[in-house]
Amino acid sequence: MTTQPASASARGVRRLIPASPAQRILTFATFANSFGGGMFTTASALYFTRVVGLAAGQVAVGLFGGAMAGLIAGVLVGRLADHWGPKRVHVSVMLGGGVAISCFTLVGSFWSFFAVALVAGTIIPSDVASKAPLIRGVSEGNPTVFIGYLRSVTNLALALGSVAAGFAIQIDSRPAYLALVVCRALAYVTCGLILLRLPSVAAAAAGKGERGWAALRDRTYLSATAVQAVLSLNYAVSGFLLPLWIVAHTSAPRWVVSAVLVLNMAFVVLLQVKVSRGVHDVRTAGRRMAWAGTAFAAGLVLMASAGGPSRWVATGLLMGGMAVFALGELWFAAASTEYCFGLAPAHLQGQYAGVFGLGSGVMEAIAPAVMSLLPLGMGLPGWLLLGALLLFVGLGSRPLVAWAGRTGTAARI
Repeated sequence: MTTQPASASARGVRRLIPASPAQRILTFATFANSFGGGMFTTASALYFTRVVGLAAGQVAVGLFGGAMAGLIAGVLVGRLADHWGPKRVHVSVMLGGGVAISCFTLVGSFWSFFAVALVAGTIIPSDVASKAPLIRGVSEGNPTVFIGYLRSVTNLALALGSVAAGFAIQIDSRPAYLALVVCRALAYVTCGLILLRLPSVAAAAAGKGERGWAALRDRTYLSATAVQAVLSLNYAVSGFLLPLWIVAHTSAPRWVVSAVLVLNMAFVVLLQVKVSRGVHDVRTAGRRMAWAGTAFAAGLVLMASAGGPSRWVATGLLMGGMAVFALGELWFAAASTEYCFGLAPAHLQGQYAGVFGLGSGVMEAIAPAVMSLLPLGMGLPGWLLLGALLLFVGLGSRPLVAWAGRTGTAARI
């Protein structure tokens, strides 16, 4: 009598896990890495300030230095993945990440922190660049849908990691914070060890006669990179702008900060795969970029309007605005993935992904300043300017990429 529901439950679980063994291995590795990332990201600032004893400004300087080093590392590591094989390079990056993060347990001054931050800052861009050809190799011809699935897995793991970090934050002791740093390092190592079971993916660029930095000569790809970079400002809205806006400029209860972030994460976990299925070429990607820009602008207007009304009206505007904004994020992620993979030659995917990440990396570094200058500094006019920028770039992405393809000398090899 009880076997049928159990069987149905098992079938439901199997539907959530890729059928391909290689995709399953990459999924489990991604979950392990992202779970550790959620723990570390949630509590790292507290560890550096409360345990190491650094000032917030010193932490910001170190992280900015790491971000700048990461811009260079991502491009170089992506090229190495094309030539040496993505599995070998990606596993090396993960194991190196474990060593780099573990060194944070030894820092005791600003300069030792800065030195470790420079090395640790190269890991995430290197992760993205070396993972791209690995994903292409196991995605069975549809990287956009598989990336959407991995993005859902990543956000779920980040959320669970943040919950785990909350216990350490509640304890608020040196051993608790040190345990989080060690767990983050172990997550990198665990990811690398899981990936050892992945079948080897050939070094695609080997023997192809590649001519230098092809991605830097490909105007079509560079135009798509520029579009993606500007629209990636959307990530700073939920991660940086909204918490400050809600607490300091609206009458909404403080728990709304968590509520809007949970809503955003729920959209990604539940809907990213479905949204990604309709994006299969540059034309559909350009259309989704236009939809994303429109949704970003509409969501920003709603959230900006929460600055004046009563607490419950403000709460409704913030939640409604985030729902619209999160939909734009889904369209943007699907379109960005298609640009990253669909416009890149298969044998140069690592190099191209490294260049693609260069644009968003620069924008990530300056995004807090943009948010501070526009919405937080100017109020409603600043929100509207930000919304107009995202709307304009989103609507212009398709004609811009098409124009670059017609006028430029493509670097396809």
